[in-house]
Amino acid sequence: MPESCVRQVLPNVMDFKKFWKDKPFKYVLTSNEFPPTLLEPEEWIFSDDINLLLKELMQFDQRKMTFVQSPFNPKNKNILRPEGLSPWKINHFPEEWNIFVCEVFVPEGHLTCLVTKEADSLKQIDASMGVLKESTEKQNVEKAFFSLLEQHIEKMGYLLLKPLDKSKYASINSYISAWEEDEKEAGLL
Repeated sequence: MPESCVRQVLPNVMDFKKFWKDKPFKYVLTSNEFPPTLLEPEEWIFSDDINLLLKELMQFDQRKMTFVQSPFNPKNKNILRPEGLSPWKINHFPEEWNIFVCEVFVPEGHLTCLVTKEADSLKQIDASMGVLKESTEKQNVEKAFFSLLEQHIEKMGYLLLKPLDKSKYASINSYISAWEEDEKEAGLL
């Protein structure tokens, strides 16, 4: 069965609990800010694959995003490369994210050197573990980007719930408890 993502508007804790009871997921994402960015108000994204979840948030396929060499490629001597930028960018990057301050990207989807360093680290880890994958530089950059985006997503105003320890599903209990308490205080429960 192919991995997938589910987007669902769940405005209150009872809706969330009912949805979760039918099918728990490994990763859950929503906005911690209002108005939300790239989400509807009270919208949640659920998936068992973190990369698919982040791609769904970015609307990666719908916007036909791709990782490409940027004009700041060190091989291109006709243009000055700003310090800290890698030779990679994401075409059709979400314009809505141009306002975010993030260590992984700058406006228009130009990726920082942090991404290329992470790509090199991931490649070295694979090599040290005896994993001999024939992956392209582009694939390594994509893998590194999503790994770093996962680490920085909460600084961008999102809430990402993940499994704790060896759990198969996202750890939602403390979040649900706080949400229920808020709704009780507001007289909604």
